[in-house]
Amino acid sequence: MKRRSIAALGGAAVILTAMGQRGAQAQSADERAVAQAIDALSEAMIAVDRSRLEALTAEGLSYGHSAGRVENRQQFIDYLASRASAFRSINLSDKTVSVLGNTAIARHVLTGETVNPAGQVTPVRIGVMQVWQKSGNDWRLLARQAYRI
Repeated sequence: MKRRSIAALGGAAVILTAMGQRGAQAQSADERAVAQAIDALSEAMIAVDRSRLEALTAEGLSYGHSAGRVENRQQFIDYLASRASAFRSINLSDKTVSVLGNTAIARHVLTGETVNPAGQVTPVRIGVMQVWQKSGNDWRLLARQAYRI
């Protein structure tokens, strides 16, 4: 290999490495915080952790299900606590977070399983759009709408 080719390959490697590092750093602190809040909400939903659910949701929450049911904050938490349809697992993919001031819009695909009191397991695969609102240093879910995919 000629020196010119080796130099060109080395230069390309440096540029690609720098681009990869810049891409990894492109997510802002607020975007990372919202992504962490989304994960914390999923964990709280599985654990049915009432205090964590309250901490992660806004008082004016509008929570829309893929079947069309819409709940306020209290209804959302009470329904989870009833375990009428409890989450056994939640996996999120295709996540995007876009922050605009004190508001964030997040989208993802949710796959998982729910189980009813009789033990019947139901697979779940839905698209989700969420609106998060910054309150002090914390992000709280203000609105959520799921849709069938």
